Amino acid sequence: MNINATLIVQIIVFAILVWFTMRFVWPPIAKALDERAGKIAEGLAAAERGKSDFEQAEKRVAELLAEGRNQVTEMVANAEKRAAQIVEEAKVQASSEAARITAQAKADVEQETNRAREALREQVAALAVKGAEQILRSEVNAEKHAQMLGMLKQEL
Repeated sequence: MNINATLIVQIIVFAILVWFTMRFVWPPIAKALDERAGKIAEGLAAAERGKSDFEQAEKRVAELLAEGRNQVTEMVANAEKRAAQIVEEAKVQASSEAARITAQAKADVEQETNRAREALREQVAALAVKGAEQILRSEVNAEKHAQMLGMLKQEL
């Protein structure tokens, strides 16, 4: 056999092999590689979307926490203001109640004082009348009169 003929036959067989590979073998391999590259690209894109969604969710959670803290702080401040207001109202009410009770007690004391004075006046008048009666019933005697006036002083 001739080396040139072998070389030509080998080139023809190689050309047929390249043509067969390009026609039947290469397209499914290229298709599988393209599909795999697409899946990898989709996975990377999904990972990026997930990462950005996660970052947005973290930001939203931080905003919600800050808003919640602000609301809690505001509620506590309002509660403290309301408590101070209630205490102040209670103080005012207690002061007015104390003033009312004091005024009532003063009025009661004034009434009792007036009653005592009136009773004392009545007793003094009764004693004066009694003393005058005794003086007028008995004879006029300076010693007796002095004695009666002394007894009257003791009764007062």
